[in-house]
Amino acid sequence: MPDTMPLDEVMRELAGLENPKFRAVNERNGDDHGVNLSQLRAVAKRLKKQHELAVELWATGDTAARLLATLVCRPRSFTPAEIDTMVRDITSPKLLDWFVVNVVKPGRFGDEFRERWADDDADLVGRAGWTLQGDKVVKAPDDVDVDALLDTIEREMEDAPENKQWAMNTCLAFIGINHPDRRARAIGIGEDLQVLADYPASPGCTPPFAPLWIAEMVGRQAVASSS
Repeated sequence: MPDTMPLDEVMRELAGLENPKFRAVNERNGDDHGVNLSQLRAVAKRLKKQHELAVELWATGDTAARLLATLVCRPRSFTPAEIDTMVRDITSPKLLDWFVVNVVKPGRFGDEFRERWADDDADLVGRAGWTLQGDKVVKAPDDVDVDALLDTIEREMEDAPENKQWAMNTCLAFIGINHPDRRARAIGIGEDLQVLADYPASPGCTPPFAPLWIAEMVGRQAVASSS
């Protein structure tokens, strides 16, 4: 049975999890909350699915509460209008990513919003659309026009806002990794545009610059297939 708690009690519990050090780190990444995400997931595990509570949490406008809402909601209970309104009210990249993973993908309307959001000029809405495009490139390539995506990336990625650009670059890398017949073009686009070429990568981490990312992952695939 879920641990039923009124909204005010849940908000007090979230406030008690607030950590100034976490907030300082998160704010450098554009995320306005100070809650450890593992602790937040533990709260969600205890609460289980409670859609009405999720709606109330979302309505507070608090980022930590909204992160929790994505975990305890029932994604298929949202209408398309509700989902579109919600995504346009998000200001935190982390919340945007959780919303896409926990609400949009398990719901019924991902394909309905994929291209519409990808074409949107709003930074985080665009990021949501291109995240869905990248997911489709990997999981259902027959349902997407890969060449058209490459055309758009080549034309628009260099001047796209930061968060949307990041998701477009990820989609470009996914195309190069998962579509050998488009690999040379994907690498060429990355080399021409130089998006994230100077982005620092920690030791042992895959660099986000698409040509390097593609080469590293394809190399790993070759090693795995030969072993």
